[in-house]
Amino acid sequence: MILAAIDIGSNAARLLISEAVPYKGGGVDYTKLTLLRIPLRLGFDVFENGFISPEKQKQMVDTMKAYKLLMDIYKVEHYRACATSAMRDATNGQEIIRNIEKETGIRIEIIGGQEEASILYETHIAENLGDNKPSLYIDVGGGSTEVTLFADNRIVFKESFNIGTIRLLNKSVTEEQWEHMKWYIKTYTAGYPSLCAIGSGGNINKIFSLSKKKEGKPLPLEVLKDYYRELSASTVEERMHLYNFRADRADVIVPALQIYIAVMRWCRADEIYVPRIGLADGLIRMQYAQKNGQSL
Repeated sequence: MILAAIDIGSNAARLLISEAVPYKGGGVDYTKLTLLRIPLRLGFDVFENGFISPEKQKQMVDTMKAYKLLMDIYKVEHYRACATSAMRDATNGQEIIRNIEKETGIRIEIIGGQEEASILYETHIAENLGDNKPSLYIDVGGGSTEVTLFADNRIVFKESFNIGTIRLLNKSVTEEQWEHMKWYIKTYTAGYPSLCAIGSGGNINKIFSLSKKKEGKPLPLEVLKDYYRELSASTVEERMHLYNFRADRADVIVPALQIYIAVMRWCRADEIYVPRIGLADGLIRMQYAQKNGQSL
């Protein structure tokens, strides 16, 4: 079965096309056929002005037209398209998705932070790590951070905070928001002294690549702190030159590290696993389960 997922975040829009093939024993192999990322950067409009500009709207329509062509070429059987924090906050968000559907035929859902956390959880990352320790999923985006605690084969909590990389760059995160996130995580993880942190998002993936760690090995918190100090000491242009970052990665990677480090400190995790999956992967798996009548 060929499935597609479109994730329209505050920093970029991603298209993931995967083939899902069941195998004996009841499992499913997911083979990535293509992954495309377009840096729309909707958050810079929304978190400063409250709406998405006509220029960004045109870019969104053009991107969805390209994604529709690719889905047709790959003969995608089912897809799901979701928009997150920036589109949640945009005053013209609903108008834009109606126009995109009219122009491209792609139907986009604007999902809440709780649903976003649930979709990320459905990737079942912790199970794939083969570790029964309680796990804290941390997904840092441009507009929000989703945190989900899984322990004893159940979700203990899932929460979304309006603290993201673009909001931090725009200086639109208050001290009260930081304090609330700190209180929430410290309070609700207090009964789990040895948490396994699991990070998702393009920024933590980039740090993992820079670290040269082997797949499946965790990143120590001290390594994240070292990268934070190192990258904070350079300009965006220097990061692009020294680390071969794209412009839309070079600016957000420092606030992303700030968030990951803070959450890990508050939940007392001294290392973080980076399995290189995200919202789009969760959307693919949810679709396959739903189309085959399986429980998630």
